[in-house]
Amino acid sequence: MRKALQSPIPWFFLTLLAIFLLAALGPAEKSLGGQVRVVYLHGAWVWAALAAFVAAGALGLAALLFRRSSLYAWSCALGRTGLIFWITYLPLSLWAMQANWNGLFLAEPRWRLALAFAAGGLLLQVGLALASKPAWTALGNLFFSIVLLYAVTGVQNIMHPGSPIFSSEAALIQVFFISLFLLTLLAAFWLALWLKTRYCSLSSGS
Repeated sequence: MRKALQSPIPWFFLTLLAIFLLAALGPAEKSLGGQVRVVYLHGAWVWAALAAFVAAGALGLAALLFRRSSLYAWSCALGRTGLIFWITYLPLSLWAMQANWNGLFLAEPRWRLALAFAAGGLLLQVGLALASKPAWTALGNLFFSIVLLYAVTGVQNIMHPGSPIFSSEAALIQVFFISLFLLTLLAAFWLALWLKTRYCSLSSGS
């Protein structure tokens, strides 16, 4: 039992359970009611994906500058973690659309951007894994994070207000969302730690 808990995977799934329990207990909102809980979850999920991508890019840059094998490994692991969270964010986004707007608006700009970067990110990570060159992985993660951030900040908002949580006057909603986001970041950390140990350590040499 003790040996099993030393692995990041049980902690990852325990954190996932805590995330879904917390999301289910989230505060209702005036216009969306209890269905807003799906919006909280999908928002925290995509923010965690973005944070992982940005961290992968930043550590990729640091790895290129300092030539540290641990930095290469973390960039590799966080890039893959960001992709996993980004891809799994897509069904959450569809769920949020269906639950709150009674339909799927697949022409929505942010949805199309998310789908495009999911496909592009998957191709990139597969290519980097096959190449198995640490410098390429670091550079690829850096490039991808910059392009993604540029695209996200420039995309048109239709069904996604700029900052619905932090423009709200309800402090409880803001505190709840921050807590949910931090818990989702913790899940991303456990997953990245497992990927680093299992799949990125051998490709982290200079």
